[in-house]
Amino acid sequence: MSRIALLQATFADAAEAERIGRAVVQERLAACANLLAPCTSIYRWQGAVETASEVPALFKTRPELVERLAARIAALHGYDLPAIEWWSAEASAAVVDWIARETAELGPPVS
Repeated sequence: MSRIALLQATFADAAEAERIGRAVVQERLAACANLLAPCTSIYRWQGAVETASEVPALFKTRPELVERLAARIAALHGYDLPAIEWWSAEASAAVVDWIARETAELGPPVS
């Protein structure tokens, strides 16, 4: 087993999640973006408790790219304060190799 980085972010809708997921995969910052089922988020924002339907996404990348990936997602994101979290995880050698191959040559940013 070896280490990979998993990054989770929530988006206002599926279209935004797909647009950003496709961009970071095309740019090779992530090997994969899994768009998950919509969820209900309850959070405190600017002094009030809010409820919203959001789309979470899970991104797979190399540990050394996770902060760059987070910054890129934040730059493309529509929220003032995007919720972006990451952690390291164990994965099989085959998955680690695949992520390394798919993120090896970073491409130019996608608008």
